Amino acid sequence: MKKLCIFFILALFLTGTISAAPAAVELTYWTHEDPNRTEIENRYIMEFETANPGVVVKRVTSPSGKMAEKVLTSFAANRGPDMFNLQIEDEYAYIVNRRLAPIDFKAVGYSSVKAIFDAYLPRVLDPATFEGNLYGLPMELTNWSVYVNDRIFKAAGLNPEKEYPKTWEEMVAVSQKIVIREGQIIKRRGFDFRYPYYLVSMVPMVEQLGGKLISEDGQKAIINDQAWIQFLTFMKEWGPNGKNLGSPTYTNARNLFNKDKNDIAMCLSGLYQAGRIRKDNPEFYNSREWRVIPFPVFKNAVKNVACNYYGHYYVVNAGKPKENQQMAWKFIGYMLAHPEEYLSKVGLIQPTVKLMESQTFKAMPYANVFKEDMEKGHIVYYGENSAKIQQHMRGAIESVMLAGDSPETALEKLKRRAQEALQEQ
Repeated sequence: MKKLCIFFILALFLTGTISAAPAAVELTYWTHEDPNRTEIENRYIMEFETANPGVVVKRVTSPSGKMAEKVLTSFAANRGPDMFNLQIEDEYAYIVNRRLAPIDFKAVGYSSVKAIFDAYLPRVLDPATFEGNLYGLPMELTNWSVYVNDRIFKAAGLNPEKEYPKTWEEMVAVSQKIVIREGQIIKRRGFDFRYPYYLVSMVPMVEQLGGKLISEDGQKAIINDQAWIQFLTFMKEWGPNGKNLGSPTYTNARNLFNKDKNDIAMCLSGLYQAGRIRKDNPEFYNSREWRVIPFPVFKNAVKNVACNYYGHYYVVNAGKPKENQQMAWKFIGYMLAHPEEYLSKVGLIQPTVKLMESQTFKAMPYANVFKEDMEKGHIVYYGENSAKIQQHMRGAIESVMLAGDSPETALEKLKRRAQEALQEQ
C-alpha cells in the first residue's frame, strides 16, 4: 500500500512538472526561394530559437512565381502559415479582407506605431496600412533596372559603354543585332521582359505614352486607348509573330543572365541580382564585365516614368492563436533588425531612413542607378483585386504576342475585364 501511495505521489509530481513546462510554439514561415537569404535567415532562426526556448520556426520556401497561388489556396482552406511575405499587389487583398493581424509594435521592437512610421521612408508603409492600422513591414522595397552583359555586347560588335539602349526603340534595334536563332527558335536573346509581372514593369511603359491603369478617382480602369494600343502593338512586334525577339514561353531571362552562357544579353532585375551573380558565377561577377543601366523610355514619351517599385511585406495570419501572432511579430522584428546584412549579402533594400543614408547602401554596385530610377517611379498598383487585374493584363499582352490577336481586340477585352474586376472591390 505504501509503495502504491509513493507511485501515485510520483505520478502526480511528474504530471505537475510536465504541465508546468512551457508549451512549445511552432511558427510556420512561408517565403520565396532565395539562396542568399536562406543562408542568413536559417542563422536568424537558430539564434531566435536559442533566445526563445520552446519556440520552433519552420521556414518553407517556394518559387517566387508560385507563392501567390500557394498562399491563396492555403487561406481558402483555413490552413495558412503563421507568417509569410508576398508582393503587395498579391498581398493587399488579405489586408482588406481582415485575414491578417495588425502589427504588434512592442513585439517588433518599437515604442509605438508612430515610431515605426518615423523609421521608414515616407509612404512606403502606406500599402500595408488599412483603416488606420498597420499590417505589415517591408522585407524589401524593390525596383528593376536593366542588367547588361558586356561580353555578349562585344561579341555582337557593340560597345556596351556607348551603345546600350536608352529607349524602347533602341532596345529593339540592339536586340536585333544580338539575337541568334535556329529557324524560329531563339538561341540568344538581346533582352526580354519579366513575365508575368506586368503591373510592375509594363504599366510604366503605358504611362510613358500617356496612359494609365486606373483613373485618379479610382473608378475607371484602362485610361487612354491610344497609349494602350501603342504599347500592345510594341509587344506584338516584340513577340514570335512579330520581330521574334522574346516571348513568355522562354526561360526567365533573369535566371539565364547569371550563368553567362551566351543566352541573354540584358534582363530586368533588382539590386539583389548582383548578389546572386556573385554567388552563382563569381568569375563573371568579379570580371566586372556587366553593368546596370536605367529603365528605357519610349522616344515619343510624354512622361519620364521608370519601373514601378514594389514591396514584399512580412505579415501575420490573424487566424492563428494570439501567442503565435505575438511570437511571429517578434521573429519578424528580429529578422528586420539586420538591414545592412540583408543589403550587403542579399541585395535587399529595407526602406528605412537609416539604411538609405548608410555607406553600405552607397557602396553597392550601381546603387545610384536604382536610386535614380526609383525616384522616377512609383509604387505598383495595389488593390483588393490587383492580382486579378494583373491576370487580365497578362491575357491581353500574351494574346497579342502568342495568339495573333490585334491590339484593338485585346484592348477591348482588357478594358471590360479590368473594369469588372475594379467594380468588384
